Amino acid sequence: MRSFILAVFILSFLNYTDAQELVLPGATGYAVPAEKNSEQVFSEKDGSLQWSDPAQKISYFFFARKKGELSLALNAKNSVAGSKLRVKLAGKLFTVDIPAADSFRTIQVGKVALPDSGFYSIELEAVKKAGARIASIASLKLAGEAAGDLSANLKTRRNAASVHMRYHVLDTFKTIAFYNEITVPAGSDPVHSFYMATGFTRGYFGMQVNSATERRIIFSVWDAGKEPADRKKVADSNKVSLIGKGEDVVTESFGNEGTGGHSHWVYNWKAGETYKFVVTALPDSATTSTIYSAYFYVPEVQKWKLIAAFRAPQDGRYLLNPYSFVENFSGSDGQLQRKAFFSNQWIQGSNGNWQELTKASFSSDATGRAKDRIDIGGGTTADGKYFLWNGGFQKGEGRYGNVFNRLEQKQKPAIDWTKNADSAKQATRDKKMIADSVAAKKLDTTGSVEGVYYHILQAGTGEAVEVTDTVTVNYRGFVLNDGVEFDRTKDKPATFPLKRLIRGWQLAIPKSKVGGKIRVIIPSAQAYGMRTRSSKIPPNSVLVFDIEVLAAKKAKLP
Repeated sequence: MRSFILAVFILSFLNYTDAQELVLPGATGYAVPAEKNSEQVFSEKDGSLQWSDPAQKISYFFFARKKGELSLALNAKNSVAGSKLRVKLAGKLFTVDIPAADSFRTIQVGKVALPDSGFYSIELEAVKKAGARIASIASLKLAGEAAGDLSANLKTRRNAASVHMRYHVLDTFKTIAFYNEITVPAGSDPVHSFYMATGFTRGYFGMQVNSATERRIIFSVWDAGKEPADRKKVADSNKVSLIGKGEDVVTESFGNEGTGGHSHWVYNWKAGETYKFVVTALPDSATTSTIYSAYFYVPEVQKWKLIAAFRAPQDGRYLLNPYSFVENFSGSDGQLQRKAFFSNQWIQGSNGNWQELTKASFSSDATGRAKDRIDIGGGTTADGKYFLWNGGFQKGEGRYGNVFNRLEQKQKPAIDWTKNADSAKQATRDKKMIADSVAAKKLDTTGSVEGVYYHILQAGTGEAVEVTDTVTVNYRGFVLNDGVEFDRTKDKPATFPLKRLIRGWQLAIPKSKVGGKIRVIIPSAQAYGMRTRSSKIPPNSVLVFDIEVLAAKKAKLP
């Protein structure tokens, strides 16, 4: 019996001792300057560090929940002897020699006393390099009194955890537009950052830092179906299709995170400035599709720019599940902190009314939920903004599922769709398209007014039409570019005040008389411009109308 108790005690002691250590895989560190090829330095294949560049310092991070003694050992090797490292932990410096060995060997570095709980770093610096490499390091082992409650990312995925704000909306609300503003503080915008403003079930829209010299405004929409990586495997009936895009916007397919349509505009946005985003949804239940369009406000010209419009199949719904996020999309600099403030969120209903969003839930990706990375945060500010941050190995704030309410700003979006950042180039393009059609004898014109062309097909014998009249007409409308008919009167004529119609009608119809027929060729700026107003009318479309004026009722004098 005594032997049994002794054996149990020894086994329990061994288990307790094993628990008093944390082993960090060599591939979970970070190099400064960052490596150009991660797999050559931080191997996902075997989890080791293959360190060759003496100009790089390598850092590892962990969180200690209690103070106390902590020892550090390296499991390392090199092909030749002579490499020497300087190791820094908790303010103490150690010098370590890397032996020549065919297999990894345990090298004791030293002991420190952690003065408090919190994040700590282990910093490795090359004092001397011998051979092709400085060292191969399989792992770093932390042991001792303070090691009993340590946590760290032990996976080779080194990205900071993505964090989200999911805005609360009633299920019955039919959202046709989602508006948001972003401000990224100075110093919180490292490379490989994605600050997403207006996300929804089928896509996302925001801004990125793609390199030291390039920044982008990005908008993407997912295909239908469940294909995770290869868009070539997606049926055409499930693929999103491009409807329109802005000037200098790049569009292409994407994969490996689901598949879909991608668009981006290279734009040098600046930290410290506030940027406005709006995404719209135009559902079409007849075709079970929805057109999602993204617009970015360019502060330098104080106009809106169409980024892209995509038709999403297998949809036919309004915009669902609005949210924002902050993402680190490359692990090479996952140790750096990224932060953004999100302000003045609004959604527009199908009735045209706007509603402010003041309630949201905090969430994170699988890396955050598994607590591989706990340096994440989200919440609200005293002046009514939401904020999100990740990385930096700072103490976290906000837990998964926390609900945050912000102060109302009562600053409803005032979007002037006629202020198109691409208007000058679009006008030139429209003019050329019309001229080419006339030259090819597809169209004929009698005259023009303010850029709107018209052709009198049949002279009227009644009164001249005035812009203040209420007109009764038969008409047919089609898109000049592809000839697709988008609307026509059928069983009976249409009657409406001319003042309420698009600018092109207001300019051209007064060139006709009652009883006359007129063809009107309307450049996009005098039609629907960059807006997506119909599933058959792409943004920036030149429209053609054949109109028969049946009656014109004069406005009542005041």
